[in-house]
Amino acid sequence: MRPFTYLAPDNIGQTIDALRSAQPGTKILAGGTTLYDLMKLGIETPSALIDVHRLPELTEIYVGADELSFGGGARMADVADHPAVRASYPALSESLWRAASQQLRNMATVAGNLLQRTRCGYFRGGPEFPCNKREPGSGCAALGGHDRGHALLGGSDTCIATYPGDWAIALLAFDATVDVVGPRGERSVPLAELHVEPGDDPTREHTLAADELIVRIRIAATPTGRGSTYHKIRDRESYAFALASAAVALTVDAQGVVDECRIALGGVATRPWRASAAERALTGQRLTPQAARHAGEVAFADADPGTNNGFRVELGIRTVADAVRIAGERATR
Repeated sequence: MRPFTYLAPDNIGQTIDALRSAQPGTKILAGGTTLYDLMKLGIETPSALIDVHRLPELTEIYVGADELSFGGGARMADVADHPAVRASYPALSESLWRAASQQLRNMATVAGNLLQRTRCGYFRGGPEFPCNKREPGSGCAALGGHDRGHALLGGSDTCIATYPGDWAIALLAFDATVDVVGPRGERSVPLAELHVEPGDDPTREHTLAADELIVRIRIAATPTGRGSTYHKIRDRESYAFALASAAVALTVDAQGVVDECRIALGGVATRPWRASAAERALTGQRLTPQAARHAGEVAFADADPGTNNGFRVELGIRTVADAVRIAGERATR
C-alpha cells in the first residue's frame, strides 16, 4: 500500500468538515471489506481515509408502518437479522445474508455495500490486462476475452463488467431512496439513479460526488414486502457472486391474479437492473408457471450475450421464474 493520511471524526458534522477540506484522492472508510482489498491490489490509492465506521448517527435501523430506514453505517448482519425485516421484507434480509459470510456481514455496512466495485477479473488482475475502468483508454480485455461472468445487459463498447452486489438489487425492487450529505448540503437520490451504465466512461460507476456520504437508505412500506424473495444462483452455494439473481415482490388477489409486481435483476448487468417490462407482463395475469416463465423471457429479451456467457440467458429466465413462484407462495400464505 502507499502512505495515506487517516482521520476518524466523532460525528457527522466533523465528517463534513473533513470532506470540505479533503485533498484530492480522499476516500471514505466504512467497513473496509472492499476498499482494503482494492488498496492491496493498487487499484485504489487514496491520499487520505476518513473513517466513519464508529459514528452512532449512521447505525439506526427503523421499520415502521409507513417507512423503513437504515443508517448507512448499519452492519449487513444487523439488518439481515432484524426480526421485522426478516418477517415482513424477506427479500431484503435474503439479499444480505446470501451476499457474504457471517464474518464479512459483521463488518460490512449497508451503504458501503451499495458502492462496491466490480469483481471483473481483468479489472482486478493487474496492468497486464487492458481495462478502461482501471486505466481509461486502455481497452477492455473482456470484449473478445473470457466473458463467462460478464454483463448481458447494460454493456457498452468500452466495458461489460458486472455490478456485483445483492443488496442493491433488493432495494431497487422496493424503489429505495438514498440520503446523502456533503459540504454542499443534503440531497436524496432514488436508488434507480444511483448507479450508471459504463457508456463511454467506465470509471464513473455512480452519481455521488467524491465528498458525499450516504447517511441513510429509505423504503416506503409496501404490502409487497411480505410476498418477496431474493433468489440467487451461483457456481457454489458458499457465498459466491451471482451468475444470475432476481428480487421479486408481489401481491396476489383471491383469484390468484397478480395485483402488483416488482422485479429487479442482479449478476447479469452493469448496474442493478429493473425489469419493468417483465413487471408489466406479469401484472394482471394469473400466477401460473407459464406466466412466471414468460416474465423471465421478457426480462431477458434485450440480453446481449458474448462468447462464453450465453448460457446465463436461460439461467436468468429460470431464476426469475423461480423467484416469482417463491414470492407468490409467500404472498398467498
